[in-house]
Amino acid sequence: MSDPNYDMTMLNGRTEPDRMRLLVGGGEAVAYSVRAPNKTTENEDTVAIIPYGPDAAVLVVADGVGGLPGGKRASETAVRMLEASLQEAMHETMLLRTAIMNGIESANEAVRNIGNGSATTMTVVTVEGRTARTYQMGDSEAIVVGQRGRIRSQTMAHSPTGFAVEAGFLDYRDALHHEDRHLLSNFLGTNDMRIEVGGLVELQPMDTILLASDGLTDNIHADEIVEFVRKGPLDKAMDDLTRCAVRRMTVESKTLPSKPDDLSVILFRKPPRHGARARGGE
Repeated sequence: MSDPNYDMTMLNGRTEPDRMRLLVGGGEAVAYSVRAPNKTTENEDTVAIIPYGPDAAVLVVADGVGGLPGGKRASETAVRMLEASLQEAMHETMLLRTAIMNGIESANEAVRNIGNGSATTMTVVTVEGRTARTYQMGDSEAIVVGQRGRIRSQTMAHSPTGFAVEAGFLDYRDALHHEDRHLLSNFLGTNDMRIEVGGLVELQPMDTILLASDGLTDNIHADEIVEFVRKGPLDKAMDDLTRCAVRRMTVESKTLPSKPDDLSVILFRKPPRHGARARGGE
């Protein structure tokens, strides 16, 4: 039986922009989801914020794979299965990392069992006290940004271009314009899905966690994202990010990326420890 104090909050953003702000995991979270400009079918992204006890939270973005049937059903199924596994694990006082791994495996099986070939990416960030960890399947990205603009942690897209950037064969700006940018090498709904687990990140005062579908990262360069989110209120950062992304999707440019896609973003930040200086981020 679920605990009403720890219920999941989920955005569907099926046809209209959907937004929420809440206090969770000892910090503040703002989330946003909207379908691609001029798109007539529903938004295939699903966004969720799942409390896990009084000082922990699980942030999730799942992006139904375009071009395959039932993308929205796949992303919703994966998120709901992960949440159900976390609810069960919380009552068993299971370690959060173990609960996440089990939940992702269950989510993958549930998407496979839909039986129509649908698939979804899913990226998860857990926050426990002052630490964060990422779990990656696909090309939705998670970034931890210090207040001074240093990227303290960043996931790598599971795609040929993502691996090429990581290996130094392709500049990350050139990757945004690459013809194979849309190809994926890992997602839920397959027998060979793999979970890439990030290392623990010790959150500094006023670090910002960003989690987003490729509707954001295919349209805004990483250094621009950092400048938008590194300081100031989260609501303003969200407004600036999403307006910029939608503007680029709708106005083609020879020098700037422009890829219309469903857009989902979560921003999370913890306040400084009592007595700590707010400028402590890197």
